[in-house]
Parts: sequence; C-alpha cells; structure tokens
Amino acid sequence: MVIGAGKSGKTSLVNVLNDYHGPLRKTQDMIFGKYTIDVPGAYLENPWMYKHLISAAQNNAGHVLILVDQSDVTEIYSPGFARVFRCPVTGVITKADLNPENSETCKRQLKAIGVEPPYFSISMETGEGIEELKDHLHEFLIERAEDR
Repeated sequence: MVIGAGKSGKTSLVNVLNDYHGPLRKTQDMIFGKYTIDVPGAYLENPWMYKHLISAAQNNAGHVLILVDQSDVTEIYSPGFARVFRCPVTGVITKADLNPENSETCKRQLKAIGVEPPYFSISMETGEGIEELKDHLHEFLIERAEDR
C-alpha cells in the first residue's frame, strides 16, 4: 500500500513498482494494482477517511510505504500515524532531486509519525533510489514466503 499527500509521487511510484508504462491518471479511489494499492491523497487529507485506509491495509496490504515529498515539507500526518499498521512500514522520501535542504526535515517527519529507518530517498526524474527501494521490498517478500 502506498500512502502520501496529493502530488507526492504515489502513482508514479506505483507505476514503477507494477512495471506499468502507460499514462498517469488522477487517483480518485484506491487502485489495486499487480503488486500495490495506490491510495488517493484525499484519504490522508480527510481524517474521517483514516478508517477506510486502515481497514484496507489490515485486510489487503503486506507492506505500507509512507511517502513524504522533499519538495513540499508540509506536515500532513498525525504523530504516530504509522503505528496503526500491523504490517511493516517503510518511509520513502520522494522528489529527492528537489530541495535537498529539506532532506533532514523529511527524516524528522517520518520519525515523528512512527516510521523507523532506513528511509529511501527516490527521484522519478533521475531514477535515484528506485532500485534500492525495490530490493528492500523484495527482501520482505522473500521473508514472508519463508515464514509460511
């Protein structure tokens, strides 16, 4: 499950993770992809939608990616937000090629919402960090398969 504010790069990341190369479209509702669940930013921006987001994660997600946008460090998550999920949570800093001075702020935000390191800085423009994030997620898939 990929969670983040509107325009934080969720759908671009989901497309890369699903190996989809088609056009981008605005995500109006949760989209269940080959490997991902793309969550609209509105689910985060409206606290009354949290119950839907949490329920979908509990019933369908094996891993949650929480995104923070390095180009816009507006705080949108409640403190401790990540702790509601029973599955592993990974912090992703998107648009890492923009506003590098915001990198530490993004890390502080992830920590405040309850996401433990490592954090993955990625850029869709440069490709930075994408393979490292994929490798990290692949490790979790292998661990889950071995636990079964």
